[in-house]
Amino acid sequence: MSKIADTVSRPRSVERVIQGQAVMDGAGVKINRVLTQPLQRRLDPFLMLDNFGSEEASDYLAGFPDHPHRGFETVTYMLEGRMRHRDSAGNEGLLENGGVQWMTAGRGVIHSEMPEQEAGLMEGFQLWLNLPAKDKLMQPWYRDFKAAEIPAFTTPEGATVRVIAGTSHGVTGAVTRDVTEPLYLDVELPAGTTFSQRLPAGHNAFLYPYRGSVTVAGKAVAERSMAILANDAEADGVTVTATAAARFILIAGRPLNEPIAQYGPFVMNTQQEIHQAVQDFRAGLLGEEAHGAR
Repeated sequence: MSKIADTVSRPRSVERVIQGQAVMDGAGVKINRVLTQPLQRRLDPFLMLDNFGSEEASDYLAGFPDHPHRGFETVTYMLEGRMRHRDSAGNEGLLENGGVQWMTAGRGVIHSEMPEQEAGLMEGFQLWLNLPAKDKLMQPWYRDFKAAEIPAFTTPEGATVRVIAGTSHGVTGAVTRDVTEPLYLDVELPAGTTFSQRLPAGHNAFLYPYRGSVTVAGKAVAERSMAILANDAEADGVTVTATAAARFILIAGRPLNEPIAQYGPFVMNTQQEIHQAVQDFRAGLLGEEAHGAR
């Protein structure tokens, strides 16, 4: 059970609902890209959210071969299936059901994410979280969390909550970040139940139901659509209700309010920094050692 209830007296409303775009990434993996580049400023500090999922092996077996990153963090959450991570620092990890990989690309890392199964369901999310300008070129870091290492609790109403990042109802998640203060929850609601979460007024927030639909402030949010929550200065959180059983992720964070310059897997603050990232990649200067707790 949770120790501290998150009481919400004035919940946020839904500003708009996004359906996402069907795209192919990596070596041909089919993805529902929910948070796209035009939404980066609105949902700062978040840059992208992909939902991948298929029982057709041809949709995912090619995986994501070696590719670079610089200037941001990636959070990969596996719901079903197995994904093998390898990077240029020699790190290796296997993501399995319920596992999370948190990687800070910082000044640069080259890694691959390859399915380690030949059949069955492969499903999960990848979230891109921006880094502040002062941390863009920090030392890379990564950690794999097994399902049992993700803090979880059950509310008195029966909601089961996994806390990937941030704090919910007094439970601190697997990862915290001082600058962007990300909140990343996976919430399972039984039929007829409600879940409330306090949110700082200045933080951008959205939720994505991936099993069933939910209702937020009287607005229905269908399965596999994203609800952007309004930034009402008077609101103190969000309240989500499920008529039938549902499961959703809730994500929020403190905006950086810094310029965003992106070229594929590089996210910096200026075009000059992007040019430098491309030059460094071509010169073989990305992929320095990634290690250490953060």
